[in-house]
Amino acid sequence: MNEIQTSYSISSESRYIMRMCFVGDSFVNGTCDPEYLGWTGRICREAHKQGHDITYYNLGIRRNTSADIAARWFEEVSRRLPEECEGRIVFSFGVNDTTLEKGKTRIELHHSIENCRKILTTAKQIYPVLMISPLPIADVEQNRRSANLSEQFALVCNQVNVPYLNVFNLLKSSTTWMSEVAENDGAHPGAAGYSELAKYIESWSSWLSWFNYSGSHIPALESDLPETT
Repeated sequence: MNEIQTSYSISSESRYIMRMCFVGDSFVNGTCDPEYLGWTGRICREAHKQGHDITYYNLGIRRNTSADIAARWFEEVSRRLPEECEGRIVFSFGVNDTTLEKGKTRIELHHSIENCRKILTTAKQIYPVLMISPLPIADVEQNRRSANLSEQFALVCNQVNVPYLNVFNLLKSSTTWMSEVAENDGAHPGAAGYSELAKYIESWSSWLSWFNYSGSHIPALESDLPETT
């Protein structure tokens, strides 16, 4: 894998107020981070350090499935991103879909795919949209289901032309992420794990493109593929 560059410079023209909604589950919420930033707070803090004026809304809810998000995202986002603002949405969900309850997953695979497609197809007609893959936990069998769902979401994003960052395997191979997950509640990392995820997103060309940055090329991650822009 190519070395990831995490710094970038900006031009004065690119400094304008942007409102962002991060919509998803407990990983979006930043659950178990003792610093109460999660990955969303960290990437916005870094963008602010680079001179960008961002108002960001964390719309992560614990245990939310793709069905829960499909039912709520539009009303919650539309209240926060009025037409006159520079609105953006980042989605990340899926792990709760693959949780077993009473012998079956909370959301069947084909319904997860359908929900993802519906959410993204509608959202991209109104706002620029990005999506982050489901994330690994300490449960081996659930990780197999989540890895498969992550690949299915990648196909959906490719079909509807929404940039997708698949970090599932990167984090599953990460000692930092997986050890913190095991030390916490078996699902969520601590500050170091969320920081690691934030660095991947901060280096993602599709994220950086929202800020009209100038500077050195940010090499593609293996996990970017398939990605559409």
